[in-house]
Amino acid sequence: MLKVFSRTDMGRMRKSNQDCVYTSDSPMGDLLNIFIVADGMGGHAAGELASRVAVNSMIDCIRTSSEKNPAVSLKKAVRAANSAVFARSLEDISREGMGTTIVSCTFIDNVVQAVNVGDSRMYVISPRSIKQITVDHSLVEEMIRRGGLTREKARSHPDKNVITRAVGIKPDVEADVFSCILEPGDTVLLCTDGLTNMVTDERIKQIVTGSSDVAAAADKLINEANENGGLDNISVVLIKYEEDL
Repeated sequence: MLKVFSRTDMGRMRKSNQDCVYTSDSPMGDLLNIFIVADGMGGHAAGELASRVAVNSMIDCIRTSSEKNPAVSLKKAVRAANSAVFARSLEDISREGMGTTIVSCTFIDNVVQAVNVGDSRMYVISPRSIKQITVDHSLVEEMIRRGGLTREKARSHPDKNVITRAVGIKPDVEADVFSCILEPGDTVLLCTDGLTNMVTDERIKQIVTGSSDVAAAADKLINEANENGGLDNISVVLIKYEEDL
């Protein structure tokens, strides 16, 4: 059984919300459920368009898919989103370079399959730990992997928002695929960097595990990100996995 809540917020410093969120805990196409978070970029109008087109294209692809492998279905949906956003960027010079991050997942019993492009993230949170499942496609993440930067210093690095892969920037894009097994009581978090740039992983865990339900946790995460500056749009999807009674 899944308990789901999502929320998106403009933040304190932006004049528009370029994030787009979609959740469905009902079957769609070949998937039993689908959850998507996208963070658009490329100017206000272009960023909003990019994230919305990407999410809608993923949904359309999944609805008509006959693919039996959920990971393959998600990757195909991201490719469809990339083609749609790239095509829209060519229609108007003002949209040149527009794109979006994507993080998306689907559940089959206690197994969650996920894909990502960019620096929007998926975490698995338990009372004991918080684990980032996806790997950011960002300049600072590459620096961390090369050993030139610690994760703590990465939080304040001037290039922390520079991403190295995005949906819609080029004619093709490759999404990374992840899979993990959940324990009853685990919570999956999908979020944009408007949350993770403002709230540490440990504090995210404290809020999620200390809240009465996923709705209260989502509200507290958004509120804390805003209290810490709210420099960007903030989007969260929380999915708590519990065994069926």
